[in-house]
Amino acid sequence: MNKLTQFVKDSFEEMKVNVSWPSRVELQNSAMLVLVASLLFAIVIGLVDLAFKNGLAAYYNSTN
Repeated sequence: MNKLTQFVKDSFEEMKVNVSWPSRVELQNSAMLVLVASLLFAIVIGLVDLAFKNGLAAYYNSTN
């Protein structure tokens, strides 16, 4: 149990002293970048899906 306690204490110390945490502004900028990239990716995937749907519908309707 002593090893586990020491590990937890060392982990907290490492997080406080050695880890360089981003500032609030950096976090906001990163979050905004992820949001915009996700929306663009979703739009592109939606457009590709729509193109396949319409293309396949046109193909199958022309063969009937």
